[in-house]
Amino acid sequence: MIGSEHLWPGRFHERLHISTRPYARLVREWVTSIGLEPSAYGTHSMRRTKVAQIYRKTGNLRAVQLLLGHTKMDSTVRYLGVELEDALIIAEAVEI
Repeated sequence: MIGSEHLWPGRFHERLHISTRPYARLVREWVTSIGLEPSAYGTHSMRRTKVAQIYRKTGNLRAVQLLLGHTKMDSTVRYLGVELEDALIIAEAVEI
């Protein structure tokens, strides 16, 4: 891709990229085509899954916060469902 080209251009000339509805439709079609239940997968759940995996592998809440575009760390913590146990495990793994 070059410059500001969009991964999925829109169907109409006035629209440079697809909106959330057509994107959700694409995801539903992909999930269905590989034999999975479409009601169990969606654009938002995939977004959450990706950042949850990043958090689990790195323990870096700040990176996840930036990726999600959250302004407050509290929002990121709630979004991920980070529990006190998780925070303590991460804290114990870091040696000073």
